[in-house]
Amino acid sequence: MSNIVATNETILVIGGGISGMTTALEAAECGKDVILIEKNPALGGRVSQLYKYFPKLCRPSCGQEINLRRIKANQRLRVLTMAEIENLSGEAGNYTATIKIHPRYVKENCTACGACARAVSAQIDDPYNYGMSKISAAYLPNNMAYPQRYVIDPSIVGTEQGEKAKAACPVDAIDLEMQEQRMEITCGAVVFATGWRPYDAARIEPYGYERYEDVITSVEFERMMDPFGPTAGKLVRPSTGEEAKDIAFIQCAGSRDRNHLSHCSRICCMASLKQSTYLGEKYGDDEDAKATIYYIDIRTIDRFEDFERQVRQDKKVKFIKSKVASVIKDPDSGKPVLIGVDTHGYHRYENAHDLVVLAVGMQPSLDIASITHTAHGIALDSSGFIELDSANSGTDNAPVNAAANGVFGAGCASNPLDVNRSVQSATAAALRAIQVVNRVAAGSASTRSVTSK
Repeated sequence: MSNIVATNETILVIGGGISGMTTALEAAECGKDVILIEKNPALGGRVSQLYKYFPKLCRPSCGQEINLRRIKANQRLRVLTMAEIENLSGEAGNYTATIKIHPRYVKENCTACGACARAVSAQIDDPYNYGMSKISAAYLPNNMAYPQRYVIDPSIVGTEQGEKAKAACPVDAIDLEMQEQRMEITCGAVVFATGWRPYDAARIEPYGYERYEDVITSVEFERMMDPFGPTAGKLVRPSTGEEAKDIAFIQCAGSRDRNHLSHCSRICCMASLKQSTYLGEKYGDDEDAKATIYYIDIRTIDRFEDFERQVRQDKKVKFIKSKVASVIKDPDSGKPVLIGVDTHGYHRYENAHDLVVLAVGMQPSLDIASITHTAHGIALDSSGFIELDSANSGTDNAPVNAAANGVFGAGCASNPLDVNRSVQSATAAALRAIQVVNRVAAGSASTRSVTSK
């Protein structure tokens, strides 16, 4: 880590998902020095875990490959993975960030040959598949992982399994003595692109998540569709492994609810509309394949309205206007049964389905306020998202305008956003950060000019 050189003209980007990569690339390609840190072993964030984007229904891997190629080609951009920010202090143009780097136990000379994984029999829950499958405790985070370097899980460090992994490596890339490190980085501007995490569906007790195997979340459903996912792309009932053809989607699972997330997460409606199209992709004209979307109201805007209209014309998709009251398990079939009232006519229903998908809400991944010396420089809304433009009211307790302090939010750190709007937000954050370091550079040039006279 000693070869990292940072100055007050460096931009620090925290978070290596689509927003963080975009911010870092836009700034670096404008000639600025950028350090990008990511807490996970590889870049890509939640977008890398999607099966398809909406509304075009294209795979994210194409855009991800382009971004990774740009990152590899840019000498002004330095990437640190398994790294988290612990502290941030200072002022615009002169920040000091304390970064904690977790041990990977694999050095940079790893060739990703996979010999360590083949030598290890111990397994862990696969975080890339949201724990829906197992992987070796010596693993590559995913097929497109950058850096393309294996990780040794801490659970086998100091064990016979760890020694087997080390002995199997043909290039001596495994170092089981690696320790946690801390480093301080000087920078002139900071962008939080820390993304989002799915709301804990287990907290919505009436829906039975974690009690009933056939109730899953929308992000887990995405992984289930992926040919490289936990079920090799098959839609199945986790409880039995049988094909799931009758699928229910419950909207606002944890969103727009004062007991959970009070805000609308914005993407959930489109996510379920998109996922309803997967049935046609998997089962073609099979009449048994059908999707039912239980919704309070469908929130689609701009071009997304056209996508909603297309889905509504699909005979495989049924819409029921209802806030589902509860989910129970049928004692005979074992299938999940949704109970509630259809508000179009106020008909009570008890509908059994093969699989229930909860459209879980979005919440910030990082508790910004928990980072010492940081929260006073950033205004947060009631849900913990970073306010983009919050003026200082002049009172002691008022949040300071983040723009005046050189600290910015990008993507879902600032709002629940879809991928397209996250990229736009990230580009805007890059511009704001560039303006801050440009002022630093201008000030330094002015000082040099005065001194030379």
